[in-house]
Amino acid sequence: MANHAVFRSSLVWLALVLVVVGICTQSLKKIMVTYLVGVIGIGGVLLPDWGYFDRDFSRWGSPVTVEERASAIATAETSGLARFKRCPMRLAAYATIYGFALYKWWRFVSSDKNGNTDQT
Repeated sequence: MANHAVFRSSLVWLALVLVVVGICTQSLKKIMVTYLVGVIGIGGVLLPDWGYFDRDFSRWGSPVTVEERASAIATAETSGLARFKRCPMRLAAYATIYGFALYKWWRFVSSDKNGNTDQT
């Protein structure tokens, strides 16, 4: 149930960002790009089957056993968002991918009609 609440609150925050982008830029195209980037970003963090990916990399090719699924469900019920392990490779991948996406999104949203980002 906590995942649904986090997902809903993430979508509400995305709606607020869409309103701000719409008011500031008055561009439907920029609002739609913001929506697309936001939904993909939220989905990339909240939707993967973390019980599957939190296993050792060499075991990703095999199905999740009943015991692994039961322990993942028990962990999710007791610890909420704290169930995400601190994995340096995952953190580096997310930082790189999301950092690049946010950079490109900001360049697009802050540009004028001709694509110029220098507003001087």
